[in-house]
Amino acid sequence: MQFIDLHAQQARLKAEIDAGIADVLAHGRYILGPQVTEFEAKLAAFGDSKFAISCANGTDALGLPMLAWGIGPGDAVFCPSFTYCATAEIIALMGATPIFIDIDRDTYNMCARSLKQAIVDVKSKGELVPRAVMTVDLFGQCADYEAIAPVVRENGLKLISDSAQGFGSTLNGQHPLAWSDVQTTSFFPAKPLGCYGDGGAVTTNDEDLTEALNSLRFHGKGTEAFDHARIGMNSRLDTIQAAILLPKLAVFADEIEQRNKVADIYSSALSGRAERVPAVMDGVVSTWAQYTIEVPDPVAFAASLQAAGIPTARYYPKPVHMQSAYAHFPVAGNGLPNTMACIDHVISLPMHAYLSEEDQMKVIDAAKAALA
Repeated sequence: MQFIDLHAQQARLKAEIDAGIADVLAHGRYILGPQVTEFEAKLAAFGDSKFAISCANGTDALGLPMLAWGIGPGDAVFCPSFTYCATAEIIALMGATPIFIDIDRDTYNMCARSLKQAIVDVKSKGELVPRAVMTVDLFGQCADYEAIAPVVRENGLKLISDSAQGFGSTLNGQHPLAWSDVQTTSFFPAKPLGCYGDGGAVTTNDEDLTEALNSLRFHGKGTEAFDHARIGMNSRLDTIQAAILLPKLAVFADEIEQRNKVADIYSSALSGRAERVPAVMDGVVSTWAQYTIEVPDPVAFAASLQAAGIPTARYYPKPVHMQSAYAHFPVAGNGLPNTMACIDHVISLPMHAYLSEEDQMKVIDAAKAALA
């Protein structure tokens, strides 16, 4: 059994993917070719945004807006610690300081109360200038933007929605960009909308920012050849990856629906047996990048399932603020109690749109046996 079965999806789309790659090979415009333009337009339409700017990976997608806004040394950017390191990594690479915020205990997403107090604390110390908040739509569920956005706006900050795991998730029918300045995503193969290499994108409704991002992703190019108006980076989506993403985007809504069916079956079967099954906020549609439960002993649980031929994964047993490269950065004043309460219990089960009913029952039966 595969934790994420990319082969099953490829079998469904093989003819379209092969044709798209062949078309790129025929025209030879491997960088920013016509499929990139087409994909950006369709991605923007899917995410209810005016503009989509593709780039080389999801980490660059986070960095490009900060580069455009001039975020750097002396600036504070607030982000959760319960996430992959790339969230804080790109903040630090910009020269800014990540301030680690606690999570909501039920959803694992950024806690608005912790954010509000952290901003007050940073302002009172006067050592850093608060500039932006970077939420993470963890495990496929968008953050509580109705609570977070007012805190961001009342403090005059930028809001970046890191939707690497959660692109396609909506809150009351709206994508995170309804509240944020930019929404970013990753097309890493294991993501819900993934390519067959690296890739990423930024969506926004800001035309001036879009112009800057298009320049910054291409070495800061200007309007004249060999005149570079900005110091940028080399971060462009390969045309072949865009050709692969186009048919994937066409079935993405259906895949989200199928992922939700799998999640419903898991939750119905494991509720009351696991310490916690995922809690989805009212009005939210999740993309279910991971299906994460909490158990008393994740190591023993994983071993039990592995013996039954079922893979598991742990996201994230060591939060970013505890990792060697990030331990010196500030932590919100409450010490992140919700983050620390979950890290020794979380474990994720196989999740993808093509998980058969037979395999779902194998996972459920093995999980029940491990929890007995």
